[in-house]
Amino acid sequence: MNQLPFNPIFATVGFSLRTKRSAALLRSQFTEALTAAMKAKDVRSTGTLRLILAALKDRDIAARTKGGYGEIDETAILGMMQSMIKQRRESISLYEQGGRLELAQQEGEEIEVIERFLPAQMDEDAIAEAVTTVIGELGAASLKDMGRTMGALKERYSGEMDFSKASALVKERLG
Repeated sequence: MNQLPFNPIFATVGFSLRTKRSAALLRSQFTEALTAAMKAKDVRSTGTLRLILAALKDRDIAARTKGGYGEIDETAILGMMQSMIKQRRESISLYEQGGRLELAQQEGEEIEVIERFLPAQMDEDAIAEAVTTVIGELGAASLKDMGRTMGALKERYSGEMDFSKASALVKERLG
């Protein structure tokens, strides 16, 4: 696993990165990191953290309109961040195809900022072990059980697992 470079902005906030936390603590860490980034005049981190907070606020509003309590939980926050990373990786691919390397680099820097708030990502061996365990626990036997299996994986490993890799493994084992 690649270790991200040390960033003093995040160190000054006073929290340990890449560990599971409650939703309230995660929200406060976003706010504290934004304040630290603004004080350090780190434009990329400031912009990315503002995007995270805006997306979080949008999800909270959507949860309220659906009869929720107004704030999404930690699992939903981690899922939101994973989707933000996925969107940026897709953008990087398109920018590189179009020869816009400066924009691809900008997206990569945003990914680094987002990843600082995610728990440590599982490597391929750990993903394979988790898939095997969940398939065994659920008694999944065919591709008809893929949705149930992926749902269980997302519930247990949200923010920690690359679900595109997990999906390929589940399909391979159930197919």
